[in-house]
Amino acid sequence: MKRILLIATGGTIASEDTGEGLAPGITAAGLLSRAPNLGRGRVVDTVELLALDSTNIRPEHWVMIARCIEENYGSYDGFVITHGTDTLAYTAAALSYMVKASPKPIVLTGAQRPIGVDSTDSKMNLEDAFLCAESDMPGVSIVFDHKVILGTRAKKTRSKSFSAFSSINYPELGVIRDGEVLRFIRQECAERPEFSTALDTRVALMKLIPGADREVLDFLFERNDAVVIESFGVGGLPEAGGFYDCIGTWRTRGKIAVLTTQVENEGSDLVVYHVGNRLKRELGVMEAYDMTTEAVIAKLMWILGRTKDPVEVSELFYTPVAVDMFPR
Repeated sequence: MKRILLIATGGTIASEDTGEGLAPGITAAGLLSRAPNLGRGRVVDTVELLALDSTNIRPEHWVMIARCIEENYGSYDGFVITHGTDTLAYTAAALSYMVKASPKPIVLTGAQRPIGVDSTDSKMNLEDAFLCAESDMPGVSIVFDHKVILGTRAKKTRSKSFSAFSSINYPELGVIRDGEVLRFIRQECAERPEFSTALDTRVALMKLIPGADREVLDFLFERNDAVVIESFGVGGLPEAGGFYDCIGTWRTRGKIAVLTTQVENEGSDLVVYHVGNRLKRELGVMEAYDMTTEAVIAKLMWILGRTKDPVEVSELFYTPVAVDMFPR
């Protein structure tokens, strides 16, 4: 009989109406009591780790989740983490680095509607997540709306629909049909996971808009060790506005610059246009290629928690982890 640990962190799935909006108020045991099928044919234990709307989830909470998994890793066959949907993709990406190459399933799920309402999707997602957690599906994944999505490739693409998450630039790992996990892809894993929970949270994100100039970028570089710039299309920065001088100045001071794209699918390619070519060729800007922004942010925090050396940072960034990128 499989042993599964349910780690509760809050989110819509565990929320109740406060009169001033939904807020988490249902415990992990309360979730199980509302979905009694989860305890049939398996042993389920619970940990009430957090009770947060996922908007309030911060990197220190990722560390708490990873350490909880590490402390309990030897006692369970799989792990289910209930979590709010809004930052679920960030947490899934972060855990993919902090609990690297896990041979056991680490499954994150949540709901678009609370478990206490008739129209909830929570019971369906919980049942699917438990099936995945006791299957031969190693590594970190998100299970939602009958889909299994790699933790480094997930993005919330719908704010209200049950089909809230999409797999970006990578196929779904599998689907759940009629109570069975149909696996399409099996993640590579190690004999034992590599736990590493040191994070440097001084990573910022700038979304480029027409007419932007260097002042915001200067501010972000001054306060952070790395800045990710979400550019347009395949990537580049305006030739007016002082961006190139800004990046050159901060790069000489050891700051890390990464360019990604606001376009969800197909990724960046800085060498295509003049506005991007110089950034990569002369200024040492790193390129995110087909990574999600969520994975880029989490990976940089994880890397900078290990080293600040720009050469080592670049080597680690371009080394794929959990198929988070396909470098060109």
